[in-house]
Amino acid sequence: MNVTIVDYNSGNISSVINSFQEVAKDKVNIEVTSDLSKIKSSDKVVLPGQGSFKSCVEALNNINGLVDTLNEFAINNKKPLLGICVGLQMFADIGYEEIETKGLGWISGKVSKIDNQNGKYKLPHIGWNEINILKSSKIFKDIENNSHMYFVHSYEFIPEDKNVILATTNYSSKIVCAVEKENIIGTQFHPEKSDKLGLQIIKSFINL
Repeated sequence: MNVTIVDYNSGNISSVINSFQEVAKDKVNIEVTSDLSKIKSSDKVVLPGQGSFKSCVEALNNINGLVDTLNEFAINNKKPLLGICVGLQMFADIGYEEIETKGLGWISGKVSKIDNQNGKYKLPHIGWNEINILKSSKIFKDIENNSHMYFVHSYEFIPEDKNVILATTNYSSKIVCAVEKENIIGTQFHPEKSDKLGLQIIKSFINL
């Protein structure tokens, strides 16, 4: 099986690569590339994202044909895709970081700045926080409710359809931290930085 981590120059993704290679061992081929033919032929795709919504969307668009290839992979062919952090946020229709920026439009909704309640909550939201699992998913196999995951973000994804929400975390309000719509899965937290439980989530994605 081939799992492709999309490398579209969106910041340092070495921890994502290392954790997937650690979990996959020899059974699964982990490819890190922006080569469209390799993405098309892979069984699963990981879309990481670091930095701002705007910079990540622009980086995707800067690689000719990449967005079309991802659309074909996830929307037309319905193969499993995992978005991490801004990778999840880009599923939205629109984001409001820096300037209003159009997202991939895979899951209707918007990405807005976390309400820090007049400075009561520090932004970015950094560190370990409990996740509240709202519904069962193969991605949360062997993960207990109220487990701690690692976060680094100032913006949150607000989906229109609440049925796609897998888990939330409490920080200023209930922030969506995992979504699932058919074959498309996203986590706002960083599984690659969330120790053994994060590796378990990566394993569950590989095993889907």
